[in-house]
Amino acid sequence: MKPIQVGLLGIGTVGSGTFKVLQRNQEEIRRRAGREIAITVVADLDQARAREVVGDAARVVGDARAVIADPAIDIVIELIGGCGIAKALVLEAIAAGKHVVTANKALLAVHGTEIFAAARAKGVIVAFEAAVAGGIPIIKALREGLTANRIEWVAGIINGTTNFILSEMRAKGLDFAQALAQAQALGYAEADPSFDIQGVDAAHKATIMSAIAFGIPVQFDKAHVEGITALQAVDIRYAEQLGYRIKLLGITKRRDDLAEAGAGGGGIELRVHPALVPAQRLIANVEGAMNAVVVHGDAVGTTLYYGKGAGSEPTASAVIADLVDITRLHTADPHHRVPHLAFQPGSLAATPILPIEGVVTAFYLRLVVADEAGVLARITGILAEHDISIDAVLQRESGEGENQTDLIILTHDTAEGRMNKALALMQALPTVLAPIVRIRKEELN
Repeated sequence: MKPIQVGLLGIGTVGSGTFKVLQRNQEEIRRRAGREIAITVVADLDQARAREVVGDAARVVGDARAVIADPAIDIVIELIGGCGIAKALVLEAIAAGKHVVTANKALLAVHGTEIFAAARAKGVIVAFEAAVAGGIPIIKALREGLTANRIEWVAGIINGTTNFILSEMRAKGLDFAQALAQAQALGYAEADPSFDIQGVDAAHKATIMSAIAFGIPVQFDKAHVEGITALQAVDIRYAEQLGYRIKLLGITKRRDDLAEAGAGGGGIELRVHPALVPAQRLIANVEGAMNAVVVHGDAVGTTLYYGKGAGSEPTASAVIADLVDITRLHTADPHHRVPHLAFQPGSLAATPILPIEGVVTAFYLRLVVADEAGVLARITGILAEHDISIDAVLQRESGEGENQTDLIILTHDTAEGRMNKALALMQALPTVLAPIVRIRKEELN
């Protein structure tokens, strides 16, 4: 049987890793796929660099559209990134009847609905295991391994750069700027780390996981996104004292309680933000640039997926797994393939993404207050008026000559909108001397 022929668009870090792993493990991959898989054409603007990687094993061109137009190519791998030319090339590949493998989470989170519809109409596959959590096979787990389950929630550390920064802040007592500089020096953060530290990268990934977990369209524009730029070392220390660690989490959760309350079919939480996680949870102990995703299903309970979320060969592992899947299904009836978003296209639900005000979670609050009688009573009174119950209170002892102190409050679960109203009243108190720090708390039971 003739090899499946693959065209590779972009041979940077992940592209070169894909080429090398496919070459190195060719025999093992052939035994699993049932036929040889060969990258025969590579497109890259830097043709000299591309030739250094592929040698004589593949043809190198400078025009990606020449790969798409090649009738011998069965599968196109898109590793260019972004939503500009990458989107155009993916849609052109689909229109040409090519299957597509991509690691482009931004493209799928923003334009996935259009891309998947085009692929269905043409009867081709768009595979994207590498788009979320690098080498961790979380897409396959959600889409296939857990298909018997009603997924209740998914929470993950899905950005290695921010996890490295938070790990350094906790372990070494660094402030954010120092930890970011260290991440950049070690190559964990880009020169412009905005997408990572502002939570956008994690939100792209959370959007894709949410769609697969709950059978809804991809809706990145409705995700609530916060990064880690405002986190302070003092809050990481207080969290540690209270038995928690702070992680940037991507969270998506089914809210059936809304349906029970008469709010139609319920809603879906989709959010990325720093969160306190109990130190005894496995995910709280994921350090450095590693990733981890926790999934809770009604039948299986809680499962954890851990590994390298980025890098040349870990991501290449996911890209090649997609190549093998497509090779196995290459001649299958399109109606018998696993749907892109796990659920049959006509069965995707219109369940709304909840605004952040409707999200229910517990909170960590740090208030800098005047060290005088009655302050705590006024603050707890405001919380009580808004039906917010307190889980724990910690007050730093004032040093000699100090006239202010830190007041730490952990609350039980409450709606975000209710907490916002209470915070506004507390902030207005003359005895509250600085902006109140508010970080959500997730038990992940």
